[in-house]
Amino acid sequence: MVPSPCRSDEASIGLEFYHSESAGSGGRIKLEADDFIVEEISDLPPPKQDGAYAIAKVTSRNWEMNRLVRQLSRALRISRNRIGFAGTKDKRAVTSQLMSFEVADEDLLALALKDVTVGEVYRAARPVRIGDLIGNRFDVTVRECRLSGPELAADLGRTKGELEALGGFPNYFGVQRFGVTRPITHLVGRHIVKGDFREAVLSYLSHPSPYESDEQRRVREELREPDGRQDLLGDFPPGMSFERTIVEHLARRPGDYSGSLRQLPDNLQMMFVHAYQSYIFNRILSERMRRGLPLERPLLGDLVLTIAEKRVPIHDRPVPVTEANIDLVEEQVSQGKAFVSALLFGSESRFAEGEMGEIERRAVESEGLSPEDFQVPEMPRCNSRGSRREIMSPVEGLSIDASHDSYRLSFSLSKGNYATCLLREFMKSEMTDY
Repeated sequence: MVPSPCRSDEASIGLEFYHSESAGSGGRIKLEADDFIVEEISDLPPPKQDGAYAIAKVTSRNWEMNRLVRQLSRALRISRNRIGFAGTKDKRAVTSQLMSFEVADEDLLALALKDVTVGEVYRAARPVRIGDLIGNRFDVTVRECRLSGPELAADLGRTKGELEALGGFPNYFGVQRFGVTRPITHLVGRHIVKGDFREAVLSYLSHPSPYESDEQRRVREELREPDGRQDLLGDFPPGMSFERTIVEHLARRPGDYSGSLRQLPDNLQMMFVHAYQSYIFNRILSERMRRGLPLERPLLGDLVLTIAEKRVPIHDRPVPVTEANIDLVEEQVSQGKAFVSALLFGSESRFAEGEMGEIERRAVESEGLSPEDFQVPEMPRCNSRGSRREIMSPVEGLSIDASHDSYRLSFSLSKGNYATCLLREFMKSEMTDY
């Protein structure tokens, strides 16, 4: 099948195609926080009455994850390291997620932060960890569609039918991985793995976006020369706290670019390199689609991921597809018990063979990368061994409720898979509309 080309800015971060051939509804999500509701599907830590950790369901509205954890740590007077969570959520949304805290229950229940509620508190012997996340349930409202009435309903029905026939959707990394209004995280990551920390800092600080305020753009222009800029510290507008952290360090220690990046939260440091790996993955997936190779069926040389107990793919033990096992693997994939994968390149990567292996090697060579690049002694949080990722995401419980020029989608996805990459198949909107 020849895929439909993407002509929006998403193509610049590797999302070059759609699977569906429908025109697309257009429209926008997240016009209101209540238009994007996410609830975690988690594996709860077992209760233990005298456990060291308070486990709670935390529901927040319009909170960026790093900022939420920072404010929770301040309000509870504990370090960030004593707060655990299973996954990072969208900012412009209503999100419910499991978190753990090394505090007394009464301190947690007394918490008072705007648009944050805490409930279902119990004690456990261990904290909440990344591996506790199984998936997410979504309720998403799309507004201001370019189609309406019967035309909208017909287009949505066609897209739904095409995705159901495939068994899912192309499992790209979505725009949030890179930054919706300022997609630069992968550029920062590229400079980090190549050891150019000055360019990494400049990419993060400068690169003004037309979607930012005049004040933010003015500051970014000033930040093209960040060393020793004590004079800028009073000028940072809201939304630039991490930029201020970097500049404060460079004001004290001019030229210490890797050190300034190490002042950022650990998960943000890791996100830079992960975003770069995601960009390369997106390019690999797009090339497979460009060549008309199947997403839902294995080919000789492919590496497939089998499914663990919680229906989550096992990413670190891929199975090669050979002449001897291809019939069995095809059956496993068709039953949703295994998934064809693509490369997330790192220091210990394993390439596929056959045509997929050729695609992966060309993508890595075009970036001038070697495995050693992903061992970063100056920023050990950015080290990455690499992995594999499924190239198609299944969808559970997909339903559509359409009105005149808007509609609501309800569905569940496995962890690590992007709701916006399902939505883009229905919407085919501009990158900033997600």
